Amino acid sequence: MNIHEYQAKELFEKFGVPTPKGRVAGTPEEAKAAAAEIGSNIVVKAQVHAGGRGKGTFKNGFQGGVHLVQTADEAADIAGKMIGQVLVTHQTGEEGKLVNKIMVADAVDIEKEYYLAILMDRESRSPVIVASTEGGVNIEEVAAETPERIFHQAVHPLLGLQAYEVRKLSAKLGFGGDQAKQFGKLLSALYRLFIECDCSMVEINPLVTTPDGRVLALDAKFDFDDNALYRHPEIAALHDPTEEDPREVEAAKYHLNYIGLDGNIACLVNGAGLAMATMDIIKHCGGEPANFLDVGGGATQEQVTNAFKIILGDPKVKAILVNIFGGIMDCDVIAKGIVAACKEVDLNIPLVVRLEGNNVEAGKRTLAESDVALISADTLADAAEKAVAAIAA
Repeated sequence: MNIHEYQAKELFEKFGVPTPKGRVAGTPEEAKAAAAEIGSNIVVKAQVHAGGRGKGTFKNGFQGGVHLVQTADEAADIAGKMIGQVLVTHQTGEEGKLVNKIMVADAVDIEKEYYLAILMDRESRSPVIVASTEGGVNIEEVAAETPERIFHQAVHPLLGLQAYEVRKLSAKLGFGGDQAKQFGKLLSALYRLFIECDCSMVEINPLVTTPDGRVLALDAKFDFDDNALYRHPEIAALHDPTEEDPREVEAAKYHLNYIGLDGNIACLVNGAGLAMATMDIIKHCGGEPANFLDVGGGATQEQVTNAFKIILGDPKVKAILVNIFGGIMDCDVIAKGIVAACKEVDLNIPLVVRLEGNNVEAGKRTLAESDVALISADTLADAAEKAVAAIAA
């Protein structure tokens, strides 16, 4: 789960990570009040889950999702041009993102920018701190072009962040004196936030020093472990479903794992590994998968029906491939769900079904005795070839 920048700032304040003062606003009037509270030298930022906001363009023609202003009236004017408008950046794609809120914050003078992140490293199975003297830019480009400017520090998951590890990173980033102490306190507070909130990633870009010697977290991105959100209802409450694909939001209601893609052959599969294999073989056969959809190991008829509805909500879908291996799952339950779904949604595109495993004969009999028009397949390769051919026909 991701959160907005203003929500990240609230978490920073809670855990003692130094950051410029900022307030969220949903109307120009609220933006004016927030700016009046902050004073002069103000930054107004569009709040969407995407990078590149400063260079983005609104569909109403207004340029930039980040603006510096000096007065409360200017803040209100800029907010009025952003709120309720769609912002397009290099990360949103052409469809852009609707801006429902903006953040009004103290715009600090910057002496130097740095990059700082903490993330869970699957290989070492421990938190890893990533830092660089090159902040405010695309860190992937820095990693590719000047990897020597990126520093890594693994942290023992039981011992936690040690003082010597902080000193090592501080020296590599070039901090000294009071700034080294500030960085140490900031990093310690950030690590505590990372662990206590079950984050999978927290990224500060940029971390900055100011002409008056302060070290501040200027902008942040968070990613939380979805499997741990039950322990953090206060963080789960920060979820903004308007920032996500509405099909993914709808799928979550029925405990379906759905990710929309750009192809035209929809997949309905049980098991993440089998779903990945299904997508791969569709590509191998010359087709393009329209989605990843894992109905899980114990899907019900209701879940299958709703999965079909979500799939058909994508206008690009021209065929559906159902690939079920019944281990725990009963193939006949899936077959009945397919029949019910086809009748309820009035399916009018090719449907290829491959069933195998637990109670498969009963499942195939249910499909055969129904009046649903479908294409039966015996193997995964057979199913993929028939789905690709059905679109080409």
